[in-house]
Amino acid sequence: MAVTVDNIKYASSAAITCTLASLASSATVGRQCTVIDNTTNLYDDVLVMLAVKMSATALANDKAVYVYIFGSEDGTNYDQDDGVVGATDAAYTVNSPSNLRGPVVINCPTISKVYIKAFTIAQFFGGRMPRKWGFVVVNFTGQALDATEASHIKTFTGITYTNT
Repeated sequence: MAVTVDNIKYASSAAITCTLASLASSATVGRQCTVIDNTTNLYDDVLVMLAVKMSATALANDKAVYVYIFGSEDGTNYDQDDGVVGATDAAYTVNSPSNLRGPVVINCPTISKVYIKAFTIAQFFGGRMPRKWGFVVVNFTGQALDATEASHIKTFTGITYTNT
């Protein structure tokens, strides 16, 4: 009997479009990323990395950025609240309670610092990737995020499980 070895294959990192420069602080109003289509690559999972930079003004509220995940089974209809998830980078208001998944919490206790969080997507869908997916970022730090878009990183790396 041949012995097989399970491996993880990582794709190249890709940028995610989501405008975070000067995102205002709000308990519910945030920014939706452009939807990511998994119907061609068929990744088994995706590793997302988000980096947000705080402004130089005193923080308040929860001192946190919340990331809510959404997905689509059919590629058209998404998890959503009163607002309808669209295909592109846009404002989005999260209900409380929300029909989105998560949130992933990025704690941001200090001004002028960059905070980074990596997380996978399939965990929010019972270990299986949806056809299309995305996220909503809600800044509840008491201040707008840094005004330079390049200060915020939004990328993903596709993961494929192989057996050789």
